[in-house]
Amino acid sequence: MTPTPLAAGALAVAALVSLILGPLAGALAAVVVVAAVVADALAVRGVPAVTQRVAPILARGVTTSLSVAVAAGDQRAARIRQPAPAELAVEPRESDGELEAALTPRRRGRQTLPAPAVRRDGPLGLGRWHHRAGEPRELIVYPDYPAARRLALAVRQGRFRQAGRMTRGPLGLGTDFEAVRDYLPDDDIRQVNWPATERMGRPMSNQFRVEQDREVLLAIDAGRLMAGPIGDATRLDVAVDAAICVALVADVLGDRAGVLAFDREIRRHVTPRRAGGDAVVRALFDLEPRAEEPDYELAFRAVEGGKRSLIVVFCDLLEESAARPLIDAMSVLTRRHAVIVATATDPDLQSRITSPPEVPGDVYAAGVALEVLAARARAVHALRGAGARVVEAPAGALGAACAHAYLTAKARARL
Repeated sequence: MTPTPLAAGALAVAALVSLILGPLAGALAAVVVVAAVVADALAVRGVPAVTQRVAPILARGVTTSLSVAVAAGDQRAARIRQPAPAELAVEPRESDGELEAALTPRRRGRQTLPAPAVRRDGPLGLGRWHHRAGEPRELIVYPDYPAARRLALAVRQGRFRQAGRMTRGPLGLGTDFEAVRDYLPDDDIRQVNWPATERMGRPMSNQFRVEQDREVLLAIDAGRLMAGPIGDATRLDVAVDAAICVALVADVLGDRAGVLAFDREIRRHVTPRRAGGDAVVRALFDLEPRAEEPDYELAFRAVEGGKRSLIVVFCDLLEESAARPLIDAMSVLTRRHAVIVATATDPDLQSRITSPPEVPGDVYAAGVALEVLAARARAVHALRGAGARVVEAPAGALGAACAHAYLTAKARARL
């Protein structure tokens, strides 16, 4: 219960009365004002009925609507405020009678949206009462699932492309003959149908349907380096977003997708399965990094003996010494499996070496950035020498880059 600005004005009038008519009259006027404030606040002490509408499952970084409204009989002089933790952005947070806001989750996992706060002014406008209406709500925040769905749909419809590359959809070299079509600039020479080329007078290619039921395993480092920030997200957020892109593309292509998340121990393990994209999303949506060094050999030993698979390892190649355990353990996988190592490039390092220096300290920072990038390049070279393909891309494009590498591996019959 609190007084309103109008009550403060009434008390000022009571003070003026005491100066004009004497202290007794002023005291009596002040008592009347205080009593009116208390009575006015007590008139709205009942908790109002509030309805709060928001989707129970959200996606990180994707804005959705949030609606909070006071029941029709309680809307008079009611102001709604929706508190929010740092993991949830709400804009605007306050409104009179009904609040229509945009809710943007900033972090994956299970997040709690606090109960709305309602402030009601009494009929006289002198007193007000603050209420906590309703109960907190638990929201499930998935990775950027809509972007992954759009990528998978583009692959299904043959619209997926990267800059400078033709789009052919989920078809390529395989064993199941599909059709004879015109030759495309990026076709493998083994696809050329020479008899058809001679008959038609123009280059013709055989088109084969890529084999299905291959296994794709997404191995995600959840150790200390993956807690590093990239923009508003962490490196683990970027890796999880890219991993679900690959998993949903595998669903489209009829392959089996699974996931293995680890640090010093195995944190999550979903064996590859048909239509495994949803299982991968459920396994990863609340995965958080730990301040521990990852045990790559432990993780790789857990999957080395299975059916030949495409294994996509998501990690951070900060520099050569930090990547040494990964390089040393890589031979465990490459003996039997096709391996892709995926990492997001660091925009801060790139900006350090491309931006003109403004103060002397910028020159030293650029030198350090060059050393880190050189060490990263040596780690990439060592991984390629160990038999892995390395995919580097900006955070927003890592999922598409991994999907392209996966499609290329299928087209070349590497699985």
